Amino acid sequence: MAIANLSYLYFLLFLVPLALLVFLAMIVRPRPIKIPIRIRHVFITGGSSGIGLALARRAAAEGARVSILARSLEEARQSIRLSSGIDVAVFATDVRDFEAVKAAADKAGTIDVLVVNQGLFVALELEKQELDEVRSMIEVNLMGSFNMIKAALPGMKNRKDRGPASIALVSSQAGQVGVYGYTAYSASKFGLRGLGEALQQEVIADNIHLSLVFPPDTDTPGLVEENKSKPQLTSVIAGSSSMMKADEVAKKALDGIKSVELVWNYREGAQTKKWKLEVVGA
Repeated sequence: MAIANLSYLYFLLFLVPLALLVFLAMIVRPRPIKIPIRIRHVFITGGSSGIGLALARRAAAEGARVSILARSLEEARQSIRLSSGIDVAVFATDVRDFEAVKAAADKAGTIDVLVVNQGLFVALELEKQELDEVRSMIEVNLMGSFNMIKAALPGMKNRKDRGPASIALVSSQAGQVGVYGYTAYSASKFGLRGLGEALQQEVIADNIHLSLVFPPDTDTPGLVEENKSKPQLTSVIAGSSSMMKADEVAKKALDGIKSVELVWNYREGAQTKKWKLEVVGA
């Protein structure tokens, strides 16, 4: 009888609470979020070349309605049309001009997936770099992101389609680790992580999910120009890590945006691991 009572007491004190904890964990644990792309509006800044153009092509090929905001717009429109058979909306707007950005966002219509991808990069030691160049990088890379998000956010929060929406910030590996010669650029890209992590807390109730993309050096027309003026030590450091093709970055980035999860992709070197791409759900 005593043994039976002890068994019953053990059941009440340990197994019932444990079962309750397991049940509660199953109820409250986060469920995987999937961001649909097909038949939704994907708006990409910096979409005329490089990663932005590759993202636009992929999104269009997956059935999205694509809008891009950038320079060389007709070239980009033609490239996307040829690769996907789908036309896109194009906007020639300076991301530093909030009123112009807002007008473009209003004209484009409600955005379901916003990819903030514009970037300006001039590698130089701070002592040698003009403050005007520093200011331009901060204004394009960081303030331009604030402008675009602030312009798009009211429509995104009031969208009729209440399915999950996304804001993706394309940073850089220089937005994770400071690199010689990247002082101003790194500062502008580090800021995107703070923006994304804080903003996620403000918009999660509206089913809007933040992603941060940290690509390495990517084989783009912009990189060719950047390499012409890089300090020698910066070039040596950059040469020690792997370079990705724009389409590789776009595929990994879009997959990460759609799954809103951490994506690591790297290859083993002979002695070191070379990180290639990270997508973080903020």
